[in-house]
Amino acid sequence: MLARVLRVAGYEVAAFASGTTFLESLATRVPACVVIDVHMPGLSGLEVQSRLRTMGSAIPAVFITASEERKLDDDVRAAQGTALLRKPFPSADLLRAVESAVQGTTAGPS
Repeated sequence: MLARVLRVAGYEVAAFASGTTFLESLATRVPACVVIDVHMPGLSGLEVQSRLRTMGSAIPAVFITASEERKLDDDVRAAQGTALLRKPFPSADLLRAVESAVQGTTAGPS
């Protein structure tokens, strides 16, 4: 659903089965922004972001989560995430967060 919303808004979208697969894809393509779930099988979203930073990448990251854990706000800020959206969230919030990330501004946690 996220990919569809972004495509309809005019973004080129690539989806990946895992954080590892996404990181491997960076050898051939660097996105303007990444939308990443905090809790995923394998590498968590925060681990993916940490690896991006270790690689010297400044790709902005919009985090999404179903968790209500308030500590995640701090974790996302510490990881230099541009936004944290809690599921379920309106499509407009996703679009606003991605646009802010692509433009280099911070949308902040929702």
